[in-house]
Amino acid sequence: MSSQLKAKLGLFSAVMVVVSAMIGSGVFKKVSLMSNDLHSSAWVLGAWLCAGLITLMGSLSNAEVAGLIAKPGGQYVYFQKMYGKLFAFLYGWSSFSVIQTATAASVAYVFAESFNRLFPLPILSEYWSNYTLLTIADFQLQPFHNFGVKMMACGLIVFLSIINYKGISYGEKIGNILGGLVVLGLLLIVFFAFTHSVNPNPFSLKSSSFQPVKVSVFFSAMMAAFWAFEGWNNVGFLGGEIKNPKRNIPIALFVGTLIVMTLYFFVNMSYFKMTDIVFFEGILKKENAIAAVESISTIWVTGGMLISVLILVSTFNSTNNSIMTSPRIYYAMANDGLFLKSAGKTHPKYSTPHRSIVYQMCWCMLLVMSGSFDMLTEMLVFVAFIFYGCGAFGVIVLRYKMPNDERPFKVPFYPVLPLFFTLFSAFLVAYSIKESPGNAIVGLLLLSLGLPMYFYMKFRNK
Repeated sequence: MSSQLKAKLGLFSAVMVVVSAMIGSGVFKKVSLMSNDLHSSAWVLGAWLCAGLITLMGSLSNAEVAGLIAKPGGQYVYFQKMYGKLFAFLYGWSSFSVIQTATAASVAYVFAESFNRLFPLPILSEYWSNYTLLTIADFQLQPFHNFGVKMMACGLIVFLSIINYKGISYGEKIGNILGGLVVLGLLLIVFFAFTHSVNPNPFSLKSSSFQPVKVSVFFSAMMAAFWAFEGWNNVGFLGGEIKNPKRNIPIALFVGTLIVMTLYFFVNMSYFKMTDIVFFEGILKKENAIAAVESISTIWVTGGMLISVLILVSTFNSTNNSIMTSPRIYYAMANDGLFLKSAGKTHPKYSTPHRSIVYQMCWCMLLVMSGSFDMLTEMLVFVAFIFYGCGAFGVIVLRYKMPNDERPFKVPFYPVLPLFFTLFSAFLVAYSIKESPGNAIVGLLLLSLGLPMYFYMKFRNK
């Protein structure tokens, strides 16, 4: 498989893949939801820091495996070595049905919503906007609702799919340039807040409704932060297209995750230096309000417009990252006879998994038009952490299965760090089932639908 894909990406590009995958819309929006749960800036910042440290643990665990097995498909290929083809297929199936495609659809939709705030998009008549094709429990399938925004989101997905169809170098350049601009934009927020601060001590802010924080409430706030960190393992999917992957992927995972973790902490501290916790609690009551825009606008009106543009750039870049990296999973699956056979082909001129890109594009557009990605992203963290935990435990499995293979990078504090991350992931999954049984059931149902698909694919290829 790897011989059909060309290794073109260097270390800097690999780091920017990690950074671009994570920085989408979460860092600009989640602070209001977390403030409403915790009622204390110190606890909100603590939740961001804990989520970042735990993500870094997962990244370090993944880095050891990425240095050991550097092939296209990343986590899918790792799981084959750890637990066999069935488990690997379930990961690939979940990535196509929920984890990767719903992420791309939702971030593209946020881009379109942000564009709509700056330049209003057309809407259909009330009859068509409210036209319902299907109703299941609380979910209504309304394909024409918010039609202009949906068309913009679909247009972005098609545009970026075409770009990445024609070569990974184009997607790489977008990621490097826009990723760099987003990092500079976030640093500008930090600089402005620390030089124009209203609150000298952002850790001391508490609202009148503050009470001792329960573990369950703090954990719920961390769940919101984890959405902002989602995508840190995407760089592994490009194992066949990164130069010296056994060295560069582990470095990119560690450095990229550390950069994002640090940025997120200081950007959220900046919000609390510009205004107080009560302000962020009230943002949830405002329709379509974005925490970053509202907070900086209180002391710099033009800054609100600049943040809106920054959100456009970051969501555009994050969508590009998902569209660029994820098709390599389906490419690897197809070459194992576990996906549509044509998805395993590379373009003779562009050396890209072009069919996989097209199939992903179609599914993402369907999710956008259905509006179901909101429901899917609520369960995305739950489903993803099932595999994150298994991936961390797989470090221990591979130490026994492949004891003599060269490991350019070894996870520090072995086996404590991967075991801690595994146990935390199990706790998060159990907590999600307890607190949101509906989402958990739907997530597990989607996961289990992969079983008949797996046996069908196996039977078809006999």
